[in-house]
Amino acid sequence: MAEFAREKRLRTRSANGTIALGETMTELLRAPKLVVLRGDLGAGKTTLVKGMAAALGAPADDVTSPTFTLVHEYAGRKTRLIHLDLYRLENEREVEGVGLWEMADAPDALVIVEWGDKFASVLARADAVITMSPGENDTERLLLVQWN
Repeated sequence: MAEFAREKRLRTRSANGTIALGETMTELLRAPKLVVLRGDLGAGKTTLVKGMAAALGAPADDVTSPTFTLVHEYAGRKTRLIHLDLYRLENEREVEGVGLWEMADAPDALVIVEWGDKFASVLARADAVITMSPGENDTERLLLVQWN
């Protein structure tokens, strides 16, 4: 995994709070960036991405988990948000086959990768890692954000 100079622990208390945090975080994650989004099923990853999409000017209501399609792309005002889910991929060759490196090198793209931590190559190229977990109740989320 890439070494990160900075980290911040955050907490949201509702889905709307997680969306708002995603909007705010987008300021730190200007394109081109490759961000690994970690967390178990139901941790709030897609909800966070909805906020990122909204901040970029893409319709947040269109954001869904790319678990079965692998890649969703949302057009923002100036930046494309590319949301991938690598859960179903088995090896590095499949990661290359999805075109991740081309997407990550695009100057107008913020690339958010769920389950990217399964692959050493993805973690090595990540500009940031966001780890999400449930909090003390059904709506609270805990986040660890690491970046340079």
